[in-house]
Amino acid sequence: MKISLIQQSYKGNKKDTVANSVEMIKKSNGELVILPELHQSEYFCKGEDTKYFDLAESFNEDVKFWAEISKKENRVLVTSLFEKVMDGIYYNTAVVFDRGKIAGIYRKTHIPDDPGFYEKFYFTPGDSIEPIDTSIGKLGVLVCWDQWYPEPARIMALKGAEILIYPTAIGYLMCPENRVDELCEKENTQEEKEKMKNAWISVQRGHSVANGVYVAAVNRVGKEKDPSGVLGGIEFWGNSFVFGPQGEEIVKGGINEEIIEADIDLKAAKEIRKIWPFFRDRRIELYGCLNKRYC
Repeated sequence: MKISLIQQSYKGNKKDTVANSVEMIKKSNGELVILPELHQSEYFCKGEDTKYFDLAESFNEDVKFWAEISKKENRVLVTSLFEKVMDGIYYNTAVVFDRGKIAGIYRKTHIPDDPGFYEKFYFTPGDSIEPIDTSIGKLGVLVCWDQWYPEPARIMALKGAEILIYPTAIGYLMCPENRVDELCEKENTQEEKEKMKNAWISVQRGHSVANGVYVAAVNRVGKEKDPSGVLGGIEFWGNSFVFGPQGEEIVKGGINEEIIEADIDLKAAKEIRKIWPFFRDRRIELYGCLNKRYC
């Protein structure tokens, strides 16, 4: 099976950004196509501003639009949308379409609250970790900050997910313009940037090995300024990738907008678990501590 990762940048408005996404989908070749986190808009969580809740008002229209694209292109399509349930309850929601039909949704469960990534202001945590059945296989769709946790990856795999998918928006904080900020400069040395990016890649590579599954992460690219001026903004580092079930790098993108494609073999992945039976040797009777905040 071929999968396509749409590594794209924000075009300044929703109309142009969506049009660019559709054009890239049309140019891609994958049966499975994955878009990055919150791909219709800028990454608005750089600050806290109630005006951005208006972006979720079009959720139902957006679902209909992407369902039509999935049907027209005859693809399984993973989108990442801002969902409004009611005033005061909003989710960061991945909606998966299977050739025009909604196969399932996943609401981001781990929500960060860090400089430049103030997501707790906007999103209610999801309360379900379930794979999504599609015509091409069972997809373990998670979202961005979920990447750092072994638990959701393991749960998805234990429930039968054949590939873990992470729509993502992550990058380096840019220092404010025309302002000397020693802390910002210290945290943004090239050495620190490499450490951060490599940690992001490594932890997900570990999920592929520990669970014997493919892992695909699709990140944004480009620079987006912080409208408040408190931060300079975020430079999204791209580097979208696919790892195989033994942690082998199948494909990795760069820092520019591009379509990244890989051929994967889900049947071959099943054989890996017979060779490396990590699930067999789990000592579940000793893991009760994982149900506690701390032990």
